[in-house]
Amino acid sequence: MKVTHMSLSRRTKLALAAGGVLLAVPAAALIVLYHYDWNKARPWLNEKVSAAIERPFAIRGTLALSWQRQPQELGWRSLVPWPHLLARDVHLGNPAPMLAAATHSGDAVPADMASAAELSFSLNPLALLEQKITIPLLSFTAPQVYLQRTADGKNNWTFQQNRQSPWRLDLQRVVFSKGSVRLVDAPQHIDATAHLDTLAQDSQYGVSWRAEGRWNKQPVSGQGKAGAVLSLQGDQPFPLQGKVQVGLVNIAAEGTLTRPLQLAAIDFRLKVGGASMARLYALTGLVLPETPPFATEGRLRGTLAGRHNRWTYEQFTGRVGSSDIAGQLVYEQKQPRGHLSGTVQSKLLQFADLGPLIGADSNASKQARGLPAVQPSEKVLPVETFKTERWTSIDADVSYRAARIVRTEQLPISHLETEFHLRDGVLKLTPLNFDFAGGKLASTVTLDGSGRDAKNAIRADLAASARGIRLKELFPHLPQLQATVGVINADTRLSATGNSVATLLAQSNGELKTRISQGQISKLLLEQMGLNIGSIVLTKLVGDKQVKLNCLAGDFAVTDGLAQTRSFIVDTEDATVRISGAVSLDDERLDLTMKPDSKGLRIISLRSPIYVRGTFKRPDVDIDKGVLALRAGGAIALATLAAPVAALAPLISGGGSSDTPCAPLLAEAARKPVAPPPGKKLAPRRQGQEYVSKRN
Repeated sequence: MKVTHMSLSRRTKLALAAGGVLLAVPAAALIVLYHYDWNKARPWLNEKVSAAIERPFAIRGTLALSWQRQPQELGWRSLVPWPHLLARDVHLGNPAPMLAAATHSGDAVPADMASAAELSFSLNPLALLEQKITIPLLSFTAPQVYLQRTADGKNNWTFQQNRQSPWRLDLQRVVFSKGSVRLVDAPQHIDATAHLDTLAQDSQYGVSWRAEGRWNKQPVSGQGKAGAVLSLQGDQPFPLQGKVQVGLVNIAAEGTLTRPLQLAAIDFRLKVGGASMARLYALTGLVLPETPPFATEGRLRGTLAGRHNRWTYEQFTGRVGSSDIAGQLVYEQKQPRGHLSGTVQSKLLQFADLGPLIGADSNASKQARGLPAVQPSEKVLPVETFKTERWTSIDADVSYRAARIVRTEQLPISHLETEFHLRDGVLKLTPLNFDFAGGKLASTVTLDGSGRDAKNAIRADLAASARGIRLKELFPHLPQLQATVGVINADTRLSATGNSVATLLAQSNGELKTRISQGQISKLLLEQMGLNIGSIVLTKLVGDKQVKLNCLAGDFAVTDGLAQTRSFIVDTEDATVRISGAVSLDDERLDLTMKPDSKGLRIISLRSPIYVRGTFKRPDVDIDKGVLALRAGGAIALATLAAPVAALAPLISGGGSSDTPCAPLLAEAARKPVAPPPGKKLAPRRQGQEYVSKRN
């Protein structure tokens, strides 16, 4: 028994000794690790991190180590303390290919992508056994960050894992304080810097920021707030708020980013305003029309998933000039071009706000939109060129409706609806319809700006029809027409090449036809047109009356911007008025002659041709003074030789033909107008009056 007792005692001692050794080894290791000078480990750590991320990494300052337990770990893992490293003067380099490309191109690129006065992080020691460097939280003090994207789309913030190295980097979140971030983006032409500062007493935002720089050659400035913790993995939102001015555009936004480095998703309350919607092209790449100053507010949501990004500006409201707008726009990234779709509507549209769409606003307005004052003072038709080089950057399908239009009395237009369709540089407005002078005007417009023309000009095609246009509403400022009954129907088809409204009309070809089949017109107006002085006096004394309008038929041929009358006749029961001549859309000049012909006996008729001449800017109406003087002179001569009745003979007008062929005139005017392909001339008529090109 004694031997057995001694044997057990030895075994116990041996076991205790073995256990003590097992406990002493890790305890000694911990003591060594705790007291070890970790500055000696910097070369090893720099090497392993550099190999994992394939770019230079260096801790140039001191390196200290402490141990911290991680309560978020579960089970026995929560008992394992993690090493927490504190490093000073830390530098992260740019990828070698980017530095080599910059050296070859002569661009100035700093060696460091980022540096910090101090950096701290915890390492998962168990992950090191799997050759993985897992850093849940990386904290920077006074960071200096340089982000760059080259013209080919490559950037320095995407970390490529070295497939040859067994080590992997798993960085989850970043915390930063006072410092700066510079972004140099070649595709967007951005070179801007944001200066950061810590906000100590803000529960939502951790830092404030102030930005300055340039974007597409436009100055950039702004300020705001941002979250202090940047989540690189997972879907934790990153709050962001601020106001930015880029050139003539102001932006105010507040919301969140998800995975900001990848811009996985955004959700902002967004306000955008500026001198013209077209100025947004430099920021967004969206082809929007020229407009007066605008301001909108809505919700911007974006989902970025590789090549299938989708942005929605929804429930937005705002103003363009003095008009209200509301609606929703959606932009989707597609191949070969992105696509913009949506609906926009206005309850009240000021017609003058449509002027900038075609450059029909003043030079002062153009300068306010950020464009040169190019409109000559003597020109009416807009010469501002269309920016067709942008049309091939995007496709679009957007509809627009205006319920009510505020206009001048000289332009009796109301309800407007149109749809914009842009495909491969070809813009179509199908339809472009509005109410006009009590009737309807329906049209389609095609503008081919794809650049296939040798001169890079637009190839345009217009088809329009007017139905039920009321004469008295067409000229509301003429009191003589307010008792007029009758409606006009008209059709036109034009084609052209050019790069502005002025050049398109100056090179247009096609036909214009107009007609009135029946109605009534003011007798006083007809008498004034025929200079029937006696009837004018009587009408003024006893009142006006209505004269039956048999027909109005007009047929114009347009060649190289010269609209010439093939026939233009107004026929009533009392008189026939024939109009001939041309209107030059190139020179903006009028050259029309109106020849009235009375059908009945007229007292003191000084019937004479009336000329409508001058420019669009300064039209002039004149009477053939030679004919007028001849008739008046004959009357005076006879008055001295004969009785008063004989003296009146030269002033008495016999009736003209009463069988004006309205039927064939109306039939010709009702024929569908035609136009040649853009850039081609309309073939001369084989029968009847031919017209001559202004180029001849």
